[in-house]
Formats: sequence, C-alpha cells, structure tokens
Amino acid sequence: MPRLKYASVLRVVVILGLFCLWVQIMLSASNGVIDRDGDELMNLNDTSEQVLALVPPELHKYLTVHYKNITVNSTERANAKNVSDIRRAIQRYNEAQTIYNEDIFGPVQNDTIIIAIQVHTRLTYLRHLIVSLAQARDIDKTLLVFSHDYYDEEINSLVRSIDFTKVMQIFYPYSIQTHPNEFPGVDPNDCPRDVRLEQAIKLKCNNAHHPDLHGHYREAKYTQTKHHWWWKANRIFNQLQCTAGHTGMVVFLEEDHYVAEDFIHMLHLLKSTADRSCPHCEILCLGTYLKTYQYHTNGDKRKQLSLSYIQQVRAANEERRRKMQDMQWNYQVYPYLYSSNQKVEITPWHSSMHNMGMVFNRTVWKNIMELQEQFCAYDDYNWDYSLLHLSQNRPKRDKFKVILCKGPRVFHIGECGIHHKKSNCNASTVISKVQKLLQNAKSYMYPSRVSAIVSAGGAKHNKKLTKGNGGWGDIRDQELCTNMTKVDRQMRKYIYVA
Repeated sequence: MPRLKYASVLRVVVILGLFCLWVQIMLSASNGVIDRDGDELMNLNDTSEQVLALVPPELHKYLTVHYKNITVNSTERANAKNVSDIRRAIQRYNEAQTIYNEDIFGPVQNDTIIIAIQVHTRLTYLRHLIVSLAQARDIDKTLLVFSHDYYDEEINSLVRSIDFTKVMQIFYPYSIQTHPNEFPGVDPNDCPRDVRLEQAIKLKCNNAHHPDLHGHYREAKYTQTKHHWWWKANRIFNQLQCTAGHTGMVVFLEEDHYVAEDFIHMLHLLKSTADRSCPHCEILCLGTYLKTYQYHTNGDKRKQLSLSYIQQVRAANEERRRKMQDMQWNYQVYPYLYSSNQKVEITPWHSSMHNMGMVFNRTVWKNIMELQEQFCAYDDYNWDYSLLHLSQNRPKRDKFKVILCKGPRVFHIGECGIHHKKSNCNASTVISKVQKLLQNAKSYMYPSRVSAIVSAGGAKHNKKLTKGNGGWGDIRDQELCTNMTKVDRQMRKYIYVA
C-alpha cells in the first residue's frame, strides 16, 4: 500500500513538473519574435510599468499585445497568407488608396502636413511611436502615411486602430517578403557576399561581373531599405490621388522614432524662421542622434556581422556608458531643450546628422528627381548617404541647407534591429529615458519664438564623399531604383506576378 501511495505522489509531481515546463516554454515563445532573416528583434510585451506610468490610460490600447495573434516565428505569421495572397492584398490596398478617419477629420488639403512613416517589423517601437504621435498637439490636422515593406495582420490592425487623425497605408511592392526566391529578394543563384570576382565568374552567379566598390555582392536585406525609401517618397509625391496638388510639408519618420508633443508647433516655427532668415534652406530637421549613444556610424554597417567587430563595439560601448552614465539624457546632454530662448541652426545638410525627422516639400523633391540617376547609381546602400552624394554634386547649385532644432523634437529609440544588435535588447530602457526627458522639459515646450544661428559646419559637414559604403553594385538594384519613378508595364513584373 505505501508503494502505491508513493507511486501516485510521484506521478503527480512529474505531471506538475511537465506542466510548469510547458507553461514556461509557451511564455518564452509568446514573448519573442524572429524576423525572416533570423534576427531576434525584441520582446513583444516589452513595455514596463515605468513606461506605462507615463502614458495616458486612454492610449494604453496602442500598447496592448493580443497574444492570440502571436506565433513564435514571423515566417509562420507570413505563411497565414501565402506569397500570392500577400501580393494580391498589397495590390488591392495600393489601388484603393483608402484614407481612414477622413469622415471624422476632413479631407486632405494641399497644405496638410503629411507624416510618412517607414515600417518594417519592429512592432514594439511602432506602438510607442503611435503613442507619442497621439499626444502631439494638432496631430488631428495631419495625414499619417504608413509605408510597409512587410505585410503583417497584427501591424495592419494596430495602424487601422488609430483614431486621432487621418491614416493611410501604402505597401512597398518589391519586398523580400513578396519575392522570397527571386530578385529583389534573394535569388538562389545570387553570388555569395564575400566570393571573389574570379570565383563568381566561374560560378556564373547573378551579377558576377559587378561587385560593389569593396568587392562584395548584394545583400537583399540591406538594399531593401534604400529601395523602400525611394519608392515611398515617389509614391507620396507623384502617385497618390490625395497629394496630386499637395504643396505642404512632408515629415519623414521611421518606426523606431519618438516625437515630442510640440513637434508640429516647432515645425511651424522652423518653417517661418526659414522663410524669414534662410529662404534657400530646403530641408527642415526635427531630430538628432544622442551624443552618448553611437546609434549611427559612417562606416559600412554590414561589418557588424563580424563576431570580432561586434565584440569590439560592445566593449567600447560599455566603457563609454560607464564613463557617461551620469550624463545621459540630462541637462548636459540637451542644454538647448531646457531653455526659454531656444535656438535653431542653419547649416549644410549632412546625412548622418540630419536624416531623422527630415522635412521637405514637392519643390525639393523635384530638385532631387532631376538627379535621380545619381541617387540610383551611387554605390551606397544607404538612402541618406546617396542623398548626400546628390547634394554635393548638384550642378550650379550649393549643397542642401538645413534648418534644425538644437533641442530635438524627434528621438531615435531603436536599440534593437538590423544595425543595432544587443544581447539584452529592451526597448523600455530607452523609451523611459525619452519620456522622462520630455517630462522634465515640459515647461519649455511650445516656445513662442526661436533664434537662428548660422554655422558653416565642421570638417565632417564639408568633407566631400569620395566613395560610398558599397552594397549597391548590382545592376539590377540600380535599374529597379531608376524604374520606380516610371509608371510603365515593365515594373509590373515585380509587383503582381504570382
């Protein structure tokens, strides 16, 4: 009898242990997202109580994770619709050009501020960007255009739940997702990135005779960002019905940005100051990168794929953080934000310093379009450095000039993603620091005026690019880029062929 009782207890303990293990596995699975390239992006439920405490309760809905829609791998999420279904859905949405909430907030006017947001798969960051936009004054007078290069039902549901202004979705139709085994995605016959020219020719792989300036061959996940940015701008200025006569400002944001509540107010101040003090300023800029975090570098970001390079960067960053821990995100970092006499700066535009919260209108876009061949042919997979090359080589014109907020109104919160890999990636860490910074600066928001200072820029501003970062040597990328501005049947083979 004791033996039977002992066996029964043992069975119960084993069953309970297995159940606990199953629960732990399921929780781990529900919290993680792996993108199609195998990169762990972040935890979906990565919103701490500290962050939520600074978000108005009525906006918590944008941070709510619906677990019933989550699977472990985003490839599985994509397979809920096959590639043909996704292509047809993209075609349908792009042709419809639906503007959500137009019945509530009125039609798009020619001077409506358009906020173009480039979206990939970083859902947590996108949620917080939307929360920050929802708190901005006069956001109800804008049009948010979300431009996606990845079709995902949960992202779509989040975007369409926005109820504080007009919203439109556009879908980049030449994505890796919709072309998984062919260009512009990864063709099985593409040359390996690091193969030598002589070996590539022997292999007879695609584009064997045209490596980039560093001797490397294309990587689709890097070329896609430049393609997407170029397509998005062309789509907004040249192809949408609601913007056919638009002459107002277009603000360029990304999914991992965060805006201050007075960013639209500051945008108007920048515009009026430019009209008065710098009529030749073509670009406005609302953001800047943090002085104590090296989010954006001039070098080839693809070098971070090297393990030794990652270790070196991590070691340097950790040392920098230890030394600067007491200075991060405080008055010393952003003295211009905490000032009753806030300043704006007029200076030559530089890609790595003035590409966040960048603003321009149709007139500037037409100037860019005049040199589209330079943009598309320049061997650099970064859209901003390609624009810098264009700016530095404009015939009979000076380089682009920018007028920017010395106290930024757009922040970069994306520590996790394609160029920023961290072993412990927690979105809440940076987001909470931005929230606290803006909370401390609240009394200095909405300045009635700003004073402009003119700067020639440092050596970095004035140094002419001698060569790009590479990654754009493939003739197919250059042709696709050029053809995006042309409405012809040739492009349809990339879009709708199932």
